[in-house]
Amino acid sequence: MLPPSSPTTPSAAPPDVAYPKTVRSFVRRAGRTTTGQAKALQTLGPRYVLPYAPAALDVEAAFGRRAPLVLEIGFGMGEATAHIARLRPHDDFLCCEVHEPGVGALLKRIGEHGITNIRIVQHDAVEVLTHMLAPGSLDGVHIFFPDPWHKKRHHKRRLIQPPFVALLASRLKPGGYVHCATDWQPYAEQMLAVLSAEPLLRNASTDPALGGYAPRPDYRPLTKFEQRGLRLGHGVWDLVFVRRDG
Repeated sequence: MLPPSSPTTPSAAPPDVAYPKTVRSFVRRAGRTTTGQAKALQTLGPRYVLPYAPAALDVEAAFGRRAPLVLEIGFGMGEATAHIARLRPHDDFLCCEVHEPGVGALLKRIGEHGITNIRIVQHDAVEVLTHMLAPGSLDGVHIFFPDPWHKKRHHKRRLIQPPFVALLASRLKPGGYVHCATDWQPYAEQMLAVLSAEPLLRNASTDPALGGYAPRPDYRPLTKFEQRGLRLGHGVWDLVFVRRDG
């Protein structure tokens, strides 16, 4: 059994940032947009949803400031995304999600909490990386609980594959990081192998007892699924890799 991430206490949050208690690791792709989500899409979408274009994004213009930029790929319903953005107000978060109810849900959270450091691109992340983000433009990448495609014949559909990781690494600044998390052990093993094989990346975990995996960083909230899994003895694996200099 691989050593899963051990639970850690969340980093100190501002008094008005409640630690999320109902984050879910998996998001059903079926489902309708609720009235609240639809209203958020209509009222907040024009400000916070950026149109996809096969041209370099003017990040400073999009956020109205110059700050470290973190890309999140697949944010589900956005609860963890909103929590992290509130914990890290000095960072900007560019978030890719194609699922409209999820986009509406995150926009609703943005409105409820007055979050200003999130922008959303409702488009395929590979194309966003390829066409909208310049090499060396990202300070970090978050990929939390991507679809593990459990069946062997579907493994080729998994997001974490060598060509995609090479693209990610090319978009990171030296010292920038990629943080992945999964609750499926075979996928964790694949992630570790693929990330370790990318010459532009080095593993940030140096504890031999963790077998190459990382403790859960404080900014990533402990999900409801994780809390249940930990009680049942199940694991969650975090991986943090850093772009090498040069």
